[in-house]
Amino acid sequence: MHLRIKLVFAASMALAFSTVFGVYAAPPDQKDLKEVLQRLDAAAANFHSTSADFEFDTEQTDPFYSKDIDKGTAFYKRSGKSFRMAAHIREEALGVEKDKPAKFKPVPKDVTYADGKVKLYEKLTDEIHEIGAAKYESYLLLGFGASGKELADKWDIKYLGSEDLNDGKVSVKTEKLELVAKDPDVRKMLPKVTVWVDPARAVSLKQIFDEGHGQSRTCYYFNIKLNPSIPDTEFNIKTDSKTKTVK
Repeated sequence: MHLRIKLVFAASMALAFSTVFGVYAAPPDQKDLKEVLQRLDAAAANFHSTSADFEFDTEQTDPFYSKDIDKGTAFYKRSGKSFRMAAHIREEALGVEKDKPAKFKPVPKDVTYADGKVKLYEKLTDEIHEIGAAKYESYLLLGFGASGKELADKWDIKYLGSEDLNDGKVSVKTEKLELVAKDPDVRKMLPKVTVWVDPARAVSLKQIFDEGHGQSRTCYYFNIKLNPSIPDTEFNIKTDSKTKTVK
C-alpha cells in the first residue's frame, strides 16, 4: 500500500470497543478507562468538525534508521453517519538522519476520505492514487469524534494513565490509551496503536501507529479547533484534464 495512503488509516487517519459487558463492565482496576470512555461518549455527541495543524513522523529502525516528516493541516467532519476527512500536506523532509535537523521543502499533496474511498493527490506528478476503504471508515475516526462505544466496537483497549501535552498554545490533560484491533486484517497492518485523547473534546493530540517490521508513525496535532465551519472545498481535490488516476 502506498506510504502516503497508509498514513490516512490514520491519516488523518480515525476507532472503537465491545459493549457487551466488555470495557463498560470493566473490572475495578479499569474503572478509570470506563470513565474515559463515558466522557468520550458525551463529547462525541456534540462533535461535528475539527481542524488542526499536524506533523506526521514516519520512522524505520530495521534494517537501518530512516525518518520522513510531513507537515500540514487536517480537517474532519461528521454529519450523522457521514464522515469525511482531508489532510493537506504542505511540507516534507525525507530521509532525516538520527539526531540531525530536518530539511523541509514545500510539497503539495492532499489525502482525502469520502464515500468509502481514500485518495492521495500528488500535485507535482498530477496523479491521484485511489483505494476503496469503506471497511476502514471507523478506523479513520481514531481520536476525532469517535465515541467510547465506537472505539470499544473495534479495539481492545488498555488504559495507560493521564499525561499533559501541549496543543500548540496551552497544556492539555490527555488520557493515554493502547489499542489493539479486533479485526485480524487491521492487526496485520497496525499491530498496536497508542493515542493521547482529550476526552472533553473527543480529539487526539498524539497518536503512535506501530506498523510492525521496525516501522512506526507518530502523529502530532496542534492548534486544534472544535466545530469550526469547514467549506466543502477542503475535502475536494482540484484536478485538471491531464490528471492521472491510479487505482
